Amino acid sequence: MENQEIFDHHPGKWFAIRVKPQAERVVATIARYKGFEEFLPLYKARRRWSDRFQWVDLPLFPGYLFCRLKNEESRLPILTIPGVLHFVGIGKIPVPIDDREVAAIQAAIQSGLSAEPWPFLDVGQKVRIEEGPLTGTEGILVEIRRKQRIVVSVSLLSRSIAVEIERHWARPLYAGRSKRMVQTNSLLSGATCA
Repeated sequence: MENQEIFDHHPGKWFAIRVKPQAERVVATIARYKGFEEFLPLYKARRRWSDRFQWVDLPLFPGYLFCRLKNEESRLPILTIPGVLHFVGIGKIPVPIDDREVAAIQAAIQSGLSAEPWPFLDVGQKVRIEEGPLTGTEGILVEIRRKQRIVVSVSLLSRSIAVEIERHWARPLYAGRSKRMVQTNSLLSGATCA
């Protein structure tokens, strides 16, 4: 009965699905074939083989993909796909992912800007992008190799991605506490996050 309450309050919500290693594409294809809206964010990475380098598309969230479900009964066709381990949640109850987090990841992918997996950063210095293709996206600003990036996170998975941005696109988000404002300002002034 508890499961049904989650779906009753969140029709058409995004859920994270844990899959076997390197099964993300197969599971995404089968889910799409079964009529589900799936989202498997990919990024380009340069990989070395013994005789050459090659660019390959890899999952931004290895071992996970996202799927929009309309009700509890939608879970069974997904769970029967070879390679699916389980829905991410609390115990056996799947927990929906905040639509804004999925929308931020989709905007990052559709922007065409360079993106890569990033270690999850807990509550920290947040910024809002006010210019460029990611306008309206909120995330954490970091600096890597003298280039600014916004880190967008999926809290439920404790995973993040970093997307390269122009420094002037970002504006600080002020939380109610002055400590947070000081942290945000120091980050924007060029401090490096690990």
